Amino acid sequence: MNYNQIPSPSYVLEEDKLIKNLSLLKRVQDESDVHIICALKGFSFHNVFPLVKQYLHGATASSFHEAKLVFEEMKVKAHTYCPVYVPNEFDEIQDISSHITFNSLTQYELYKSKMRNDISYGLRVNPGYSEIETDLYNPASPNSRLGIPRNLLTDTLPDGIDGIHFHALCENTSYTLERVLESFINLYHPLILQAKWLNFGGGHLITRKDYEPEHLIKILKAFKAKYPNIEEIILEPGSAIGWQTGVLVSTVLDIVPNGDFPTAMLDVSFTCHMPDCLEMPYKPAVLSATENGKHEYNLGGMSCLAGDFMGTWKFENELKIGDKIIFDDMIHYTMVKTSTFNGINLPSIGIWKTDDTFELVQSYGYEDYKKRLS
Repeated sequence: MNYNQIPSPSYVLEEDKLIKNLSLLKRVQDESDVHIICALKGFSFHNVFPLVKQYLHGATASSFHEAKLVFEEMKVKAHTYCPVYVPNEFDEIQDISSHITFNSLTQYELYKSKMRNDISYGLRVNPGYSEIETDLYNPASPNSRLGIPRNLLTDTLPDGIDGIHFHALCENTSYTLERVLESFINLYHPLILQAKWLNFGGGHLITRKDYEPEHLIKILKAFKAKYPNIEEIILEPGSAIGWQTGVLVSTVLDIVPNGDFPTAMLDVSFTCHMPDCLEMPYKPAVLSATENGKHEYNLGGMSCLAGDFMGTWKFENELKIGDKIIFDDMIHYTMVKTSTFNGINLPSIGIWKTDDTFELVQSYGYEDYKKRLS
């Protein structure tokens, strides 16, 4: 990738890496006879939705706007699950959805009279097991507001409900899924026998190097054999689609010699452009950094938030104003969580094409910041 062709700051999707991920996901989908769909909460790069559609079975939405984006840009109806539905949006959500999942029995009862024959409805349940250590990202904790706990359900699916949905993974392996399924079966076996479809949620990091796709295929085939009544099994990864498919290009604007290590001040912000780094927290990889570099720097964001930085990195050569700092793996989740806090501009969005050319897809300015406010 020729970074001199790319405006700074920019998120850059590498098309060939996306195709590699999609090809693997399609193989898993085809060999296990399941439907893998794109979760917009993790990957909403809608410029490439036509490409995603060539490999996967559609997309899942967690809000009215996500469902509308699926319908407009992928040209398919969405699998829609919202933690709570806004009453004045529900009719239009039904118009653009093939599947709708309710988060609670209260929501089901509220919208039961509006349910239609051309839509398949489900309930989200708590599978009773999770291995996610960060509470912020754990949807299946005992006190989670997401999904119906077993004690609130009988052994009969409510009228008009065809499917069951759970979500308990976050960048996990198929072995974690195997343990989640054991708990799910133990709790919900009578209801599984009555369902037509099951949604195993997201968090399946199938495209990570250490993931074992063959083991996942084995698990899915065994589950289908155990429950032949299930007509459709759905997986909805977000991270796995955009995993290691692109970067955030930034530039050093200043070197501040304060503290134990000098800080390279960048034209990006952790809190605005990489919020998961602070929320998780995690330290992103920087392409030019080395483990044994002679020069150690903080990398600081350009906002006035005191904590707009994330540890130190080592470099072989001293950094100077104008140097490019390339943050790796910044396409999944990161892009969808950006903000204009402090009036800081959003990075541009582009694609490094398979023919080694750069396509600028989107850029932002003052009006994008102003119209969010009043």
